[in-house]
Amino acid sequence: MTGKKFERTTPEAVGISSKSLEQLIENLERVTEMHGIMIMRHEKICAEGWWAPYAPGIRHSLHSLSKTYSATAVGIAVTEGKVSLDEKILSIFSEKAPENPDEYLKQLTVKDILCMGSGMERLPEVTENWLQAYLEVPIKHRPGTAFQYNSVGSTLLCAIVERKTGIPTEEYLKSRLFDKIGIDSDNFLFERMPDGTVFGGGGFYATTEDNLRLMKLYKDGGVWDGERILSEEYVKMAISKQIDTATEKNGNPEATDNFLGYGFQIWVCQPENVYRADGAMGQFSIVFPDQDMIISVNETASNAHWAQNTLDEIWKFAREVREETLPEDEAASTHLKEKLSHLSLEAPCRQCSRNREKESEINGKCYFVSEGRMGFETEIQNSHAGLKPLEGITEFTMRFVPGTCEMKFCQQGKEHEVLIATDGSWRWNRLKLDGRVNSELCLSGYWEDKNCFVVHARWIETCYENELKFCFEKDQVHMSRMNKVGRYMTSQPLTATAQKA
Repeated sequence: MTGKKFERTTPEAVGISSKSLEQLIENLERVTEMHGIMIMRHEKICAEGWWAPYAPGIRHSLHSLSKTYSATAVGIAVTEGKVSLDEKILSIFSEKAPENPDEYLKQLTVKDILCMGSGMERLPEVTENWLQAYLEVPIKHRPGTAFQYNSVGSTLLCAIVERKTGIPTEEYLKSRLFDKIGIDSDNFLFERMPDGTVFGGGGFYATTEDNLRLMKLYKDGGVWDGERILSEEYVKMAISKQIDTATEKNGNPEATDNFLGYGFQIWVCQPENVYRADGAMGQFSIVFPDQDMIISVNETASNAHWAQNTLDEIWKFAREVREETLPEDEAASTHLKEKLSHLSLEAPCRQCSRNREKESEINGKCYFVSEGRMGFETEIQNSHAGLKPLEGITEFTMRFVPGTCEMKFCQQGKEHEVLIATDGSWRWNRLKLDGRVNSELCLSGYWEDKNCFVVHARWIETCYENELKFCFEKDQVHMSRMNKVGRYMTSQPLTATAQKA
């Protein structure tokens, strides 16, 4: 990685009031669950903060912001002359073509895929033959004329790069992009489709700063430190409206920033000339070219309406940015810096009293799961990539000491051990499960009543948290688990029962 470290400065030095920045932070905390934010103006970072347990070096699931990285890989291949925007998809994947392809499929180009203009109205089930299945979906509209947002097409972009360059997408991005703009490829994760193709539609994990660096490349016209990475023409097309997206109103009328047009896996925004890379639940990297500013955000906004709230707050803040340098406000700047350095999510629970009698009763006892399925993992994560539910926990033991519960369990035929905080904080664990690339897990637990131990399990590289309940009754444990996104439970509980050995 050769990217330079960005210079830091005060907000006032780049025309931003510390008071307005602090107001932005407070407004965002009110409307969403914030994880991280970075603001760059005039090439300098003027504000940055992460809400513990999130932190600057922790990669975060990008969801559909992954799409912009996939399109960038295609853009580099276009710049190198290895891919053409008007190249036909069937000429690239002729062996995957249906026996009698229709005229619209024959017309389908790389550009159509880049701007979500496949003309399809549905998507195939994700299997090992996802690419062939994608090409067999009927195309109802002339390619390039009808917007259909989807993640399979974005993954097709990665398949195009691999087919046309002969290099795996992750290696291509490392040598052509990451190493040049300062992204640590060792800290970048890729989910995969069932056939091994990287899930370019939503399976990438990167830091808040990585996403800022990516969009700085677009703001600077495809040039980084004097080296051209993307052609000027490709950048101009990527960040401007290539297809109309007004039909997005039909499914989500509150998400007004989705109705204004789409470039190459980049959205056009309400403020003039502004554009953004965008992932579900509010993974944003937003470029304000006229103000020479980039704002990069990771959060958990539980649906598109709440993600729109985040954008609305950012648009209000951007209107207060001034072209001229502002007088330094030492008191406000110090107060802002103090706030940014002590950001934290609300503690999962403040009920930290011990349950000595029950803890003594269950300490070290082995329980075998006799019915149902239980685990810390979250099934909803990246289901678009065809990930299947994992085999659940088969047996476990718990041992309580002041401040901590040690849990040992068997899952997927392997022994695991995690620590659960019982003092109102989190305990950090690395839980590696086969079939999942993310592994960083924060656990916090408390006794809800004399028999029920509740555990909050936050996968710190994602937007997701689970709430697990272990209700002990004689020689049995009745267990349940709810998926939690931001501040809201999102699904029917998963349940299981265990018997004491």
